[in-house]
Amino acid sequence: MNNNKNEFSKGVALVVGGSGGVGAAVCHRLAEQGATVALTYNKNRDKALEVVASLAKAGGQAEAFQLNMGDKESAEKLFADLAEQYGNIHTVVLATGYDIPQQFISETTPELWQDIIQSDVNGFFNIAHTAIPYLRKEGGGSIVHISSAGLFRFPARDVLSVAPKAAIESLIKGIAKEEGAYGVRANSVAIGVIETGIFLRLKGTAFDQEWEDAVLQNLCLKRFGQAEEVADAVSFLASNRARYITGQIICVDGGYHV
Repeated sequence: MNNNKNEFSKGVALVVGGSGGVGAAVCHRLAEQGATVALTYNKNRDKALEVVASLAKAGGQAEAFQLNMGDKESAEKLFADLAEQYGNIHTVVLATGYDIPQQFISETTPELWQDIIQSDVNGFFNIAHTAIPYLRKEGGGSIVHISSAGLFRFPARDVLSVAPKAAIESLIKGIAKEEGAYGVRANSVAIGVIETGIFLRLKGTAFDQEWEDAVLQNLCLKRFGQAEEVADAVSFLASNRARYITGQIICVDGGYHV
């Protein structure tokens, strides 16, 4: 592991959803840059422990915690425990992902819509609202959200992914505007099709060959992305190398939005 102390402040980087494909890659990249990592999982404890073991094998420091983003008290306890254990929380990455059905707006039930808004938008608010006082403490820190390239070029049947993230982007800009005076930065990485997680789980069903061919036709770079490429962008925005960048979105989408 690279122990470059200039990349991050002292303390811990929290990766919410670090047990997922993209989240795990982010954990590894942050650890490679010398950060101590705390990662969360919702239900998949075994996968989270695999990530912790993998990081430890590579010489990194990591710990896994269970978290339900929809439970504000759970978030508050996690941050309090991390602050007590590590002294400072300098980075919060939100890398959660859900198996969201690919549906037209006309086919989406109000109940499903409300469930997604609760888990995605309200979950983000719970984490960010809890995180801000801790990020202020040591003179600032960074929030990085994994967003969607669909914000720039809407893909049909993806409303349950794109619409909540549009709301979250407003929160990101608000945090950047209001918290910059305290040294708190907020940015997003908008991703396209990444060969991990949800894509691999739905490959051959919702994402069949016809779907893949159509997506590839719309990409400048004629391939799908890798989790490590997302992690590169996330780790840059989280680190001190990006200390004058806030309120921004970096697209890691192979040129889908162009």
